Amino acid sequence: MSAVRAVPPATEPDGPARVERRAWVEQVMGMPISVHARGDGARDAATADAVAELFEDLRAADARFSTYREDSEIRRLQRGELTLDDSSAEMREVERLCRTARERTAGSFDAWSAHEGTPGVFDPTGLVKTWAVTRAARRLDPLEHLAFAVGAGGDVLLRPGTEGHTWSVGIEDPQDRRRVIASVPISSGGIATSGVAARGSHIVDPRNGRSATDLLSATVIGPSLLWADIFATASVALGLDAIGWVETLHGTSGLLVLADGTVHRWQNEA
Repeated sequence: MSAVRAVPPATEPDGPARVERRAWVEQVMGMPISVHARGDGARDAATADAVAELFEDLRAADARFSTYREDSEIRRLQRGELTLDDSSAEMREVERLCRTARERTAGSFDAWSAHEGTPGVFDPTGLVKTWAVTRAARRLDPLEHLAFAVGAGGDVLLRPGTEGHTWSVGIEDPQDRRRVIASVPISSGGIATSGVAARGSHIVDPRNGRSATDLLSATVIGPSLLWADIFATASVALGLDAIGWVETLHGTSGLLVLADGTVHRWQNEA
C-alpha cells in the first residue's frame, strides 16, 4: 500500500548554499519507484549509472517473482512445474525469509496463507518488494557520501550520507490519501506501511483465513526496511491484537490507524 513519501526539507540546513540533488522515477513491479539523491555528486554520471543498475535489478526481481506473469519463476513454482530445490538461489533465499518471518511474527505473516481460499500456496509477494529494494540498493554503496531515499509503493529506504542528512517522511491518512496524518524525520533505515487505502482489504489473517479489517493501516519505522514491511503487514493481519504486539518490537516505532480512525503510536528502544 502506498502510504508514505520522502521529501527534502523546505530549507537547506547550512545557510544559502544549495545542496545538489537529483531524482529518478521508473515504473517497475507495477508501481512507481523513485530514487532521490542529495549531496555533492548527485548529478554525476557515476550516480546515474548506479541508479540505472538499481532499476535493472528491480526489473530482474519482477521477472522472477511477479505473480502476474505466467512465465515467472514463482508462477512455475506455484504450478508445480518447478521444485524449490531446483529453483534459483534468490527464490530459495526469499522462501527462507518467509519462513523466518512466519516464526518471528508467530504466524501473523504467513506467505502460505496470503490469500483467501488458497491455503498452502506459497506467495512471497508480501516481502518481495522490500527484499528487492534492499538488495538493489546495494548498487548505491560505493556512493556512501550521498544521501539516498528509495521509495517503492510507499515503502522507503533511507540513508543519510556523510553529511548526516535527515529525510522528512509524510504518512498518509488511509481515510483520505490527500492528507498527511504525521511527518517523521528519518536519517537511516526504513519506513513501511500496510493497509487498505490503495488495495482494499487484501491482507489475510492466517488465524481464520479471512481478510483483516480491524486496522486501516500500520506504519513501522526501523533499521531494516524489509522487517519494517513484514511487521507492518503482520500488524494489519493481527488487527486489534497488534496494539500490544507492536510494543514488543524492539528498535521500532510507528503508528496504527484503527477502523474507527483512532491512532495508536509507539516508540521502542533498541
